[in-house]
Amino acid sequence: MSSKTENSEPQINQLVIIGLGLIGSSLAIAAREQGLAKTVIGISRRTSTLELALELGVIDRACDSLEALASELDFGDLVVIGVPTLSVPSIIAVCHEFLSDRVTITDVASVKGSVVKALLDVYGKLPRQFVPGHPIAGSEKSGVEAANSQLFQDHRVILTPHNTADCEHLSLVSALWSDVGAVVSTMSVDEHDAILAATSHLPHFLAYSLVDTLASVGDNREIFRYAAGGFRDFTRIAASDPVMWRDIALANRESILSILDQVMDNFQALRGAIDDGDQDYLMDVFTRARDARNHFGKLLENKALQGPMTEKAINYRISPGGNARGDVRVPGDKSMSHRSIMLGSLAQGMTEVTGFLEGEDSMATLQAFRDMGVVIEGPERGRVVIHGVGLHGLKAPAKALYMGNSGTSIRLLSGLLAGQSFDTELTGDISLSGRPMGRVADPLRSMGANIETSKNGTPPLKIRGGQRLSPINYLMPMASAQVKSCVLLAGLYAEGDTSVTEPAPTRDHTERMLRGFGYTVNVGQRTASLTGGGDLLGTRIDVPADISSAAFFMVAAAITPGSDINLQHVGINPTRVGVINILRQMGTQISLSNEREVGGEPVADIRVEYGKLKGIDIPPDQVPLAIDEFPVLFIAAACAKGTTTLTGAEELRVKESDRIQSMADGLVTLGIDARSTVDGIVIVGGELRGGNVLSHHDHRIAMAFAIAGLRAKDEIIVQGCNNVATSFPNFIESAAAIGLNIQVEAHND
Repeated sequence: MSSKTENSEPQINQLVIIGLGLIGSSLAIAAREQGLAKTVIGISRRTSTLELALELGVIDRACDSLEALASELDFGDLVVIGVPTLSVPSIIAVCHEFLSDRVTITDVASVKGSVVKALLDVYGKLPRQFVPGHPIAGSEKSGVEAANSQLFQDHRVILTPHNTADCEHLSLVSALWSDVGAVVSTMSVDEHDAILAATSHLPHFLAYSLVDTLASVGDNREIFRYAAGGFRDFTRIAASDPVMWRDIALANRESILSILDQVMDNFQALRGAIDDGDQDYLMDVFTRARDARNHFGKLLENKALQGPMTEKAINYRISPGGNARGDVRVPGDKSMSHRSIMLGSLAQGMTEVTGFLEGEDSMATLQAFRDMGVVIEGPERGRVVIHGVGLHGLKAPAKALYMGNSGTSIRLLSGLLAGQSFDTELTGDISLSGRPMGRVADPLRSMGANIETSKNGTPPLKIRGGQRLSPINYLMPMASAQVKSCVLLAGLYAEGDTSVTEPAPTRDHTERMLRGFGYTVNVGQRTASLTGGGDLLGTRIDVPADISSAAFFMVAAAITPGSDINLQHVGINPTRVGVINILRQMGTQISLSNEREVGGEPVADIRVEYGKLKGIDIPPDQVPLAIDEFPVLFIAAACAKGTTTLTGAEELRVKESDRIQSMADGLVTLGIDARSTVDGIVIVGGELRGGNVLSHHDHRIAMAFAIAGLRAKDEIIVQGCNNVATSFPNFIESAAAIGLNIQVEAHND
């Protein structure tokens, strides 16, 4: 979000840009056009460059050195170092000698490690006024004549501020880049240099090398004359500034050599496969690369890049009113999507999955198995083809497996990985990194697994391979399908019978799907057991619509007079229908039709119509059957007449957020009497007002409060809705289709 408003004074007094190449001159002209600084000053060694910059209107004023200008600069002035990477240290030395520590300084170098080293060498410390930066924008064109005021629009600028950087200096630099249209992110210096070595530096060197090689081939005119679009697109970057790329190669030597060595090893393997006529290897590499590229492309389109970079925050703004009518097909069941990838990868032969949920959580699972050597085609419109490698065919991943926000991924995978021959590490985002893992680590350790968590019992999980697992009879202290599944999946690698007894029924997708893959699972009174050492056989899986996602629209109809929503092809597994049972008990009209069984899972179309809701004491036996649906059920309770009480749901406190407290706080903000208890909540139905509520980066909290807008008297703003994509990528479109008045707003945190 821009920090400059119309008719406001510029935040920057004098913007001084040292080096008027493509980046420097484009930043200068963009700042001038938008009035971001009172004066834009250009510094260059070449008089001709300065004269041209003045003639083209790139700068307001020219100067031949920073020394000559330094005495004029003070707080509110910003110096941008835009010279080639290897020239940055000499400019830093001038800054140290002549500039006041009140002046903000930044740079645009493609390598940050060399900049930080120069700062330490010159200043003896990291100066509070210096904010290293790198705009990931450019062109094969260079020089002041290539100045483009739109160059940074919707491109990322990465800042790598150190811990002692002054907030005011950081804010000034960040605002400048935001105001010229860039998306500002932050990351560590080491991470920046490693990522850029792989994604920017190496492609340039490959392009230079390819063009240089072909240019030396006899009669290269014919080669270039018949070059197709792919060649032209890839080698376009070989026309970039040689000085800049020479400097980058030398400044980021270690990171570039590391990734270059890996690529050269892969090239040697590829050459060997071509020489040997190894069709399987070629298909594996090409399929893996194609689908990984498609996956990354979707992440970029959705602006949902996984990782620690700071993204624009997404808020929902819901206007009061709206209706709740229409036919909806919600995305595929997340629980089944996870398990289809896991079991399909460990099966012998090919598994075809349809209805796969292309949300961030299930994609994290898919990517993890690709990282362990499994060839997975798709997803393409919900279709995935998995070429299974068998129970013992996974390969050691080259890096930690990133689980994003997915508790299902990390807990179930810990069971599978406990029985592998190689070491692994499982990491996640900020939310996942705060969630308890002792509940899976403890039973796995009792089986003989070597598994470490952080001191707080949270991720990352480090699992030592090569352990001999022993079977156990595990009595679960708390009902949890994730824990049950984790132990059963570890039991596949144990010698003997492993059983899990749960205190209350939980979803049984793992047991059902194992049987679908031909593995014998015995299920008795709250106990599931299996014998290790068997085989999984590839199969076909049709994933029904997710009842947890359908629940939002079920409640939308339940609270809105005149509603009529039909939800198609929804999974109605008996261990998941608590939301239906609870809403019916509260007074909602729900009917099921077209009931059938698909791949061992019961499925139906669900029609939901408005009925006057009344508060109830939620039956204890329904709690584990609706554990993920309670956030939106609390919205139904807020719209009901009387009091709704929930007990025995302490598991809600250790989900993506503390869902009991998160919902209680939000409901109070909206004018509802809601009181959290140790293991539940008491909600007195009433009139929903508007207000600002926090999602606490929890997808189900965000969607629940969005649905509340159907009955609110005033506008509701739900803050921090980025994680909705983890389970329901097209929630906004589906919500708008049934009549919710919802808008998405993005802004910088």
